[in-house]
Amino acid sequence: MQFRFENQILDSDRRELWRGSELVSLEPQVFDLLLYLVQNRDRVVSKEDLIASVWGGRIVSDSTLDSRINAARKAVGDSGDEQWLIRTVARKGVRFVGALDDVTKSNDSAAATPRHLQQEIHFCTASDGVRIAYALAGSGPPLVKAANWLNHLEYDWESPVWSHLLHALAADYRLIRYDERGNGLSDWNANDISFDAFVRDLETVVDAVGLKRFPLLGISQGCPVSIAYAVRNPARVSHLVLYGGYARGRCQRGNPAEIEQADAVQTLMRHGWGQENPAFRQIFTTRFIPNGTPEQMRWFNVLQRITASPDNAARIRRSTDNIDITELLPQIRVPTLVLHCRNDAAIPLEEGRILAAGIPGARLVTLEGCNHLILENDPGWPRLLDEIRDFLEP
Repeated sequence: MQFRFENQILDSDRRELWRGSELVSLEPQVFDLLLYLVQNRDRVVSKEDLIASVWGGRIVSDSTLDSRINAARKAVGDSGDEQWLIRTVARKGVRFVGALDDVTKSNDSAAATPRHLQQEIHFCTASDGVRIAYALAGSGPPLVKAANWLNHLEYDWESPVWSHLLHALAADYRLIRYDERGNGLSDWNANDISFDAFVRDLETVVDAVGLKRFPLLGISQGCPVSIAYAVRNPARVSHLVLYGGYARGRCQRGNPAEIEQADAVQTLMRHGWGQENPAFRQIFTTRFIPNGTPEQMRWFNVLQRITASPDNAARIRRSTDNIDITELLPQIRVPTLVLHCRNDAAIPLEEGRILAAGIPGARLVTLEGCNHLILENDPGWPRLLDEIRDFLEP
């Protein structure tokens, strides 16, 4: 049988655990323990149950049992602090509490095809030798999405924070997106992490795919990157869609308090980002999706940790905080749609107004909601999708 939960597949016949497209290495006892917990997810499993089923009733020390449970948690991306998939019930035992998406027979080839196979992942190389990962999905006219802080091609595709948008776009267009340098599946070891490098990464991907003319979608930090690309390559961009964006990073808005906060966040990121305890990353989660469900917030907490190292997350953040492309706005010569949530908790609506006012002929659409990354249950989600489709309609 195959048990599907989050972005993972536990295959009992093949004795495999897949996270996205990654095969997770598991010791036999850890696999047996995890499988037993999933199969008995409707109840709390006692220590005696585990010893009888996994160890055949042999004598097992508490430390051995605890280490195997911790290994199972690590394998599925959980931890002893979070316990959002494998939960300890004091003096009773443990229980698998993750929601199963599906249970299928392993020999059902159609049902066994995981969703991540709907996209193709490729690699190209930027001019400075940095390898950039990009993904193709869908079969319609092309739509390029610029990278933003932070992305992971595989986990975003499965994430309840991103998947609704990505799958909806791929249903209508040939969606091309990528992980910029320093995060996701692209090279983490990059000497140059700068705004100019981010624009070059977009140029590299577009050239690798062989696109001549296409609409360009920027989200958050991807908006200034998209604007800079459109100015440098005016003949290749047919339409520009900018959601939740800005022309000025936090350190360029003339607000001393924001500059001070940005400096403090830089220091904290280098020390708190990589910890399994999500307390520090929760700061970003509550700014990006303050109205997210517990599941969406857990996903975003985990996504941040696996997408970039503490140092790279801080370096990318520093680059975005210092962006200022206001002088490029009047140079845009393509139809432009600017979308922004009215109460965006991360990027003020005023920054969206600056974009729309500075780009000749741009249209501003204000969406209801406060999440920076628009979620499927947000009031503005249906309109965002309708506006993009209407704007890009031939």
